[in-house]
Amino acid sequence: MISTINDFEHLWSSELEATQKLFKHLNDRSLSQAVNPEGRTLARLAWHITTTIPEMVSRAGLKTKGPGQDDPIPATAKLIAKAYSEAAISLLEQVKANWTDATLLQKDDMYGEKWARGFTLTSLILHQVHHRAQMTVLMRQAGLEIPGLYGPSRQEWAAFGMKPPAI
Repeated sequence: MISTINDFEHLWSSELEATQKLFKHLNDRSLSQAVNPEGRTLARLAWHITTTIPEMVSRAGLKTKGPGQDDPIPATAKLIAKAYSEAAISLLEQVKANWTDATLLQKDDMYGEKWARGFTLTSLILHQVHHRAQMTVLMRQAGLEIPGLYGPSRQEWAAFGMKPPAI
């Protein structure tokens, strides 16, 4: 669980950059990619990551910039990425301006449970990582290059002059 504002700033900044990096590899043609007809598309997953930021933290009393849960998915990858960046940066600004290390222990009603704010921030980060992972599978199916987020992707090994690990 996030226990200090400084820890959140460090971790969120890193994860924000990773999500921006992934979103930059989307293109408009890829947005309709889904694992099956009933599955979420790349556009829907990216939009879900984006809209969850203001939705989740509003339950903990923070007002951030960003789209509402019911706002329509933008038609372009660029607009989705822009909305994500606005919401993610706004979250960091609002946490730093309005919360303290002590308020991270305060509990709020979150989906019928009581969550400490530090747990809410941790859950938001893990939620984003989870859906980014889903996106990478769909991106591969759509023929997109996958950027390395926690180390080189398969395509990036060659750029480092190395052979990818055996599968």
